[in-house]
Amino acid sequence: MPKRRPAARKTAKRSRTASKVPGISRIDQPSTRTFGWFVRYGYRPTSKGTRPKFTAFFGDATHGGKAKAMKAAMKWLKQVSKTGRPTKRK
Repeated sequence: MPKRRPAARKTAKRSRTASKVPGISRIDQPSTRTFGWFVRYGYRPTSKGTRPKFTAFFGDATHGGKAKAMKAAMKWLKQVSKTGRPTKRK
């Protein structure tokens, strides 16, 4: 009788644009022309569950590309996690 191979494990494919930084998510939505990084930090309880305390969106077009937007998002997240409050935007 031939030997059966063990079934290969299926691993979830990760998007190439996915962030490896917790709290940063990629949004690519051609229907609304929304492309950028969405950042959440800190959570607070509400009557309907928990919500992020601080959020920010870093658009590719505004920041000059995907890499620059990611760099700005990481800078914002680092500053918020260090001080506990978001930076004032211009």
